[in-house]
Amino acid sequence: MGRRPSVFVRPVTMDEGRTLERISRTAKDRVKLRRAIVVLMSAQGQTVKDIATLVQVGEDYVRDVIHTFNERGFDALDPIWSGGRPQEDQ
Repeated sequence: MGRRPSVFVRPVTMDEGRTLERISRTAKDRVKLRRAIVVLMSAQGQTVKDIATLVQVGEDYVRDVIHTFNERGFDALDPIWSGGRPQEDQ
């Protein structure tokens, strides 16, 4: 089995980097905090494997967060909660 290609977040601007650092220090939501840390570490050149080890999540989770951030930007950091019973068709 071959080595998977490296995945990194797109280049972030200085303002985006400051925003990610602020979120990683002040976020109350653990999901948003974890995602911000993943993106920030990737922007600093850390590999998926290293990020997964440090944040204690799976490598697939790290890749998903990076790809989603590359596509949607900061909206990717917000969790999408959909609790409760699904609505029935009427």
